[in-house]
Amino acid sequence: WRGYSYSTTPERVLLSRPVLQAALGARHGVLLVEGGQVYSFGELPWKQNQTSSVVTEPVLEAVLSEQRVVFVAAGSAHSGVVTEDGGVHMWGENTHGQCGLSGLSVIPNPTPVGVLNSVATPPPTVTILEVACGDQHTLALSAKHEVWAWGSGCQLGLNTSTFPVWKPQKVEHLAGRHVLQVACGAAHSLVLVRCLPPPQEPRKQDKCGQCHQLLYTMTDKEDHVIISDGHHCLLGVELDSGEVKSALEAQIPKSPTSSTNPEFAPPPESTPASEPQNQVPASSQEPSFPYPDEQAVKAYLKRLSDHALAEHTTKTPSTLHSAQVSLKHNSVTPMGSALNNLVVSCASAVGERVVSTYEALSLRKVIGYWVPGEGRERVEERLRQEEPIQGKKSSSLGDIREEEAELSRRLSLPGLLSQVSPRLLRRTSRPRARAIPLTPGGIIEADAHLPSLQTEVWSWGRGQEGQLGHGDLLSRPQPVCVKSLNGKEVLRVAAGAHHSLALTAQSQVFSWGCNTSGQLGHMESPTTLPHLTELSDGIRVWDIGAGQQHTLLLADGDCIQPILYYSGQQVKEVMEQTEEEEQTGEYTQQPVLLPFCMNLGYVSSVCTGGRTCAALTDRNVMGFIASLHELAAAERKYYCKLSNINSLLLQPLLKLGMTVWLLQNLIGRLGRLSQLTGQNSASLTSFLRRSRDIRGLVILEDAHLFLDTYSEYCSAVGDLLVMGGFQALVKPCHDVFGKGAEVVQKLSKCSEEGLPLADILAHLFYLPIKHLHEYGRLLLKLATCYEVSSVDYQKLQDACSKYESMALHLKRRRRKEAEYTLHFWKSFPGKMTDSLRKPSRRLICESSNKALTLQNAGRFSVNWFILFNDALVHAQFSTHHVFPLATLWVEPISEENTGLYGLKVTSPEESFTLLASSPAEKTVDSRRPHDDWLCLCSRGVVKWPDGRMYTGTFKNGLEDGFGDYVVPNKNLNSCDNYQGQWKDGKIHGFGTFRYASGEIYEGSFQDNMRHGHGMLRSGKLNSTSPSVFIGQWQYDKKSGYGVFDDITRGEKYMGMWLDDQRQGNGVVVTQFGLYYEGAFNNNKMMGTGVLLSEDDTTFEGDFSEDWTLNGKGVLTMPNGDYIEGSFSGVWGTGLKMSGSYYKPSLYDSDKEKAHALKLGRLAVHSEEKWKAVFLECWNRLGCDSPGQGQTTTAWDNIAVALTANRRQQRDSPELLSRSHHKTLESLEFIPQHVGPVTLEVYHTIRRYLVKACDTPLHPLGRLVETLVSVYRMTYVGVGANRRLLPQAVNEIKSYLSRIFQLVRFLFPDLPEEGGSLADPPKDKGGSDPAGKQLESPKPGCVVSSSALLLPVLLPRLYPPLFTLYALEKEKEDDVYWECVLRLNKQPDLALLAFLGVQQKFWPVTVTVHGEKQQVLSSTKDACFASAVENLQQISTTFTPSDKLQVIQLTFEEITQEVLALLKQDFLWSMDDLFPVFLFVVLRARIRNLGSEVSLIEDLMDPCVQHGEHGIMFTTLKVLCIRVFHKKVFVYVVYVCALCIFYMCIL
Repeated sequence: WRGYSYSTTPERVLLSRPVLQAALGARHGVLLVEGGQVYSFGELPWKQNQTSSVVTEPVLEAVLSEQRVVFVAAGSAHSGVVTEDGGVHMWGENTHGQCGLSGLSVIPNPTPVGVLNSVATPPPTVTILEVACGDQHTLALSAKHEVWAWGSGCQLGLNTSTFPVWKPQKVEHLAGRHVLQVACGAAHSLVLVRCLPPPQEPRKQDKCGQCHQLLYTMTDKEDHVIISDGHHCLLGVELDSGEVKSALEAQIPKSPTSSTNPEFAPPPESTPASEPQNQVPASSQEPSFPYPDEQAVKAYLKRLSDHALAEHTTKTPSTLHSAQVSLKHNSVTPMGSALNNLVVSCASAVGERVVSTYEALSLRKVIGYWVPGEGRERVEERLRQEEPIQGKKSSSLGDIREEEAELSRRLSLPGLLSQVSPRLLRRTSRPRARAIPLTPGGIIEADAHLPSLQTEVWSWGRGQEGQLGHGDLLSRPQPVCVKSLNGKEVLRVAAGAHHSLALTAQSQVFSWGCNTSGQLGHMESPTTLPHLTELSDGIRVWDIGAGQQHTLLLADGDCIQPILYYSGQQVKEVMEQTEEEEQTGEYTQQPVLLPFCMNLGYVSSVCTGGRTCAALTDRNVMGFIASLHELAAAERKYYCKLSNINSLLLQPLLKLGMTVWLLQNLIGRLGRLSQLTGQNSASLTSFLRRSRDIRGLVILEDAHLFLDTYSEYCSAVGDLLVMGGFQALVKPCHDVFGKGAEVVQKLSKCSEEGLPLADILAHLFYLPIKHLHEYGRLLLKLATCYEVSSVDYQKLQDACSKYESMALHLKRRRRKEAEYTLHFWKSFPGKMTDSLRKPSRRLICESSNKALTLQNAGRFSVNWFILFNDALVHAQFSTHHVFPLATLWVEPISEENTGLYGLKVTSPEESFTLLASSPAEKTVDSRRPHDDWLCLCSRGVVKWPDGRMYTGTFKNGLEDGFGDYVVPNKNLNSCDNYQGQWKDGKIHGFGTFRYASGEIYEGSFQDNMRHGHGMLRSGKLNSTSPSVFIGQWQYDKKSGYGVFDDITRGEKYMGMWLDDQRQGNGVVVTQFGLYYEGAFNNNKMMGTGVLLSEDDTTFEGDFSEDWTLNGKGVLTMPNGDYIEGSFSGVWGTGLKMSGSYYKPSLYDSDKEKAHALKLGRLAVHSEEKWKAVFLECWNRLGCDSPGQGQTTTAWDNIAVALTANRRQQRDSPELLSRSHHKTLESLEFIPQHVGPVTLEVYHTIRRYLVKACDTPLHPLGRLVETLVSVYRMTYVGVGANRRLLPQAVNEIKSYLSRIFQLVRFLFPDLPEEGGSLADPPKDKGGSDPAGKQLESPKPGCVVSSSALLLPVLLPRLYPPLFTLYALEKEKEDDVYWECVLRLNKQPDLALLAFLGVQQKFWPVTVTVHGEKQQVLSSTKDACFASAVENLQQISTTFTPSDKLQVIQLTFEEITQEVLALLKQDFLWSMDDLFPVFLFVVLRARIRNLGSEVSLIEDLMDPCVQHGEHGIMFTTLKVLCIRVFHKKVFVYVVYVCALCIFYMCIL
């Protein structure tokens, strides 16, 4: 399409294969389709065999048929492609050498172009990844990420003045740089380059080059240290000062700038474009010693002890890095280097001690550097080793205070080296952790295969329009870096004819160059520098295109579907347009939304060229594309959120001087998380443009990378929280953001009001943890698009489980641990707790509220035990003992022999016993984050001589509870592994058994045997016999109802089993469309059955083997003819028969015709399916059989199950399949009520059920999760057979009735199905009961299983169910869709007239984007737009009630628009309303409307069938019938429906 007017309608290009990439030139285009074929269209004057130079339909480039093309590009009048082997083919205009072929001015067909590296001999062929075409030149990006150019003009970037350049040449000025993308304008070039890594600092020379002895020595005295730098080489070979200088110059780069103060040395500036940045100009000046005497050393130490380094941090973005480089550059002599090394090491050691001391006490010390993760662990380990005072008996806190005070006093002195503690100076010889800057550039990127965010934009060529972005109009013959875009994280560049675009990771667009038609999307000046395009808040751009005088942007809007923005010139709908008209035509001041973008579907990429725009869209099959777009959009939004937190909150705090180590650590971890998120966002965006192989998702393949990053970030937040860091940030936030701190409030989006600012800050920094839930939800949504038995489904499910488990672990364990520990420090302030307080230390429990005593303790002794995650503390009065957990052995005391409830604790120094008054005091305290005092008490490992090993919990010396059991299998050279529940030393309960043979069983066990409901996976997809069985087991054999999917044969059986064989009624469907239902005996089809083929040929009769007919039966043809007699033979290989042939007459009455075949009679009844699943749920509630038990016992069992599952989740969070965003605490409160159930109580029960069914930890939630699994297993893949639709619908209805039975058991006062709720008590005066009129039940006051449970169940079962509806209604939907497409070609007024809508209902004006516009004869998709938009939402809802609500809102929108048009009260008649509603339905373009109608009809709540919703649904159904039978313009009177509906409207 061209332009942005409302009358513009994009023209769809239909090809036999999907289009993978499009490229547009000035007047032509190139398309790459699946399979590697290339099509051209538009004006192709170079085609000699074409009768006309204008090609309206794409033509195949036959020359490339034997090549597999992977990339296409189009210039002004030439084209280029890249093949799979890295070769380049060019064709088109070649006057200026832009095709790279000498001697020809025109290249009619694609011709290979040799890109050779002439440096080597013989010249090897260069492998090319992509090409870009301009007006007179072409650029190519090689596999080594180098740029090659050919053609004419300074835009080549070559060191030559002779044009044209016929052969491709390397752009040498970009040599050594990693180029990511190339783009060509008319006469300028752009490349996206990965930033060079920071130079590695050379190692200082601290040893003699001859004898390898230290150049300096330290002598440790009692109260001072003697430093000597008088080294004399024992080998007798010494270098003079000049030789020393030369030797060191070879290793240490010189500083590009000279500064007398090395501490404040400015960072080296970037080199000009004409000089490579890795070269530093040599200096001829002799380096002077930075510290020539002792006084200079003392002065330097004094500066380090002050805040000079912290102040320097705020002045430069990479403070410490610059300071270190400056120091190292100035240290060039042995004596200076050695002395400086010692000084810096001593100062760093002192500073590190001060940091840890002050943070442990007050968190207020300002130190201008921070230590990365590895160094931090070393520091903490070092501090742990240096805490003998905590490990001593009867250690006093006074010693700690005195040492810290002495250290503080010594540090306050003016840098006297002899007064620094020798113990601290000894630490200078240990390896030091290099400090790193806190700027984004200092954060190491996640992984090499992820897109880089540290990028630069380089440009060269003609710059008369400012398109190079350097702030002037000069041309550049060589590539020059666009410095204003450094640090902007540019991901993509685009070059128009005379303007340029850059897309950043924050979804922003920078534009510069020619702006005569508003193509830059802003009115900023000067246009010679990049400026942000003006877009509304919340619009996130993720693809760009630049044309001749316009720009096209692909962005995320409010919904999942992408939207398009256009800026630039409006193109008139005329064949020719003069250049003057182009200059004076209409254009945009800022990007405008294209009105038709929502009709395009899911756009994956855009491109522009000349005056034309193009967009590639994807078909949303099974919701797969929609899920991918939702995932990518969520990640882009999340990255923008993290960027806002950094720029709006953290950077202002850093500028204020907030350099606390813990805060800087948190900022560093957040930066690392933000970096990874941005890279993943860029990866997902590029994933949408290429092949949709799910294995290319980074969050799927590299889940460990994300999980580790989130875990480290959560630890950093917890450390700051534990040390009271958020409270310390309150005052700085008030100073920076004002008293209200609205910025923090806005970023946190905290729903609770009146929270302290410290809590809001904590909530803000814990927000990223919620994004892990988003990963899990979207991955699960993607998984529903695959077959349950597929590898991709399992990978998505596994990844979902990992993210959900990590989210729960971080949210419910790590965060609560930190909050619980902070509460402890606040509750017990004092010297002892201050000395124990560490950032990484977490409290597990303490004995202040427990009757825990020390055995044989004195009468008046006071003992306080505190259990941390790393130590056990025993406090007595003013002393305390610290026992590291790694050195303790804990075992319970036998209660049977002694009658004591206690624990025996053994440490290397001593042993003692802790006694409790009851077993509960010893073990369980459910109010704490950790249930056990010491988890070691009930867990252990047992190893047998034959190699067996059990790891888990014990009870009375036997395996009991959750455990991991490994059994070696010598025959298969592997191991059997079981993870699950045990009871009395046997496998009992739910678990997963992985056999050495490769089989996996997941389900219930009893007495070491598979018993109950379970799923067995046999083999793998690439093995000889892969299969999946899910169903009932009895004593290790399949018995009862089950589904068996034979993946190799492509068959699925759904029926009864007995002793591992098919026995009883069942159904078999195959991948070829065959359907059988009937009897099975001894694992064979034997007995009466019904067989249907894909073409509706049917046999009903006797079978003796699988697919073998043998006996009497009736064979019915698709046309209705049938044969009745005896048959024998295998179906599909020829049948022998003897019988009578019948051909029904056209004049036979309905009674004489053959009865319609009703499927499902010989299948298993829906109530008989999955009995084991429901029975297990009843057993969890304490009932031996359905409905037989006590309600109070059931609630007790629910409470026990929740507690046990929460404990298991804490110990092994990876065992949970998924979580559903709800806290378990709310499920501990049972909905209480007195008397009959009112509407308010009913809603309370409904909310409880929603939460219960949303978590698998609740028995009802596990039941729902299991039902969803078995339903998908049944009706996905081969099970997606249209014959199974009635059984699928009946199975859902059976689920509803049986779950409703469970609900009524838990809530006995709930009315039965169809019963009415009690009216709330009202205070009324005397009223005559006899005079009260009978009223029908109001909607919503009738209890039904559909209204209560369908909203919970149906969204999870919707994909496979709706697929069956779509297959069943495929023919009718095709007829309907053909009619819709034909009628929607008409403008609005023409279609209204055709449908017979009265003219008084024709809209005169319509509102588009807040502006009223006149309805013209050419207006399309504008009338009744709000009603159309409402009706389109029917495809986004799941339950029939929601879909009926959409229909009702559509009727209301139609009425509102007509009332506004007529400006008077108006009552509809059906004759008037029906054609208007038909217009809305046609304009809504609902692809599977027939399937939607059938789903509503089958699952509609019976209590609303005869109400207002039912009548509106009847209207829609009648309308669909008319469209299906192509009777759009024939109106029939439906008296009953119309009368009832008219009464409802009145």
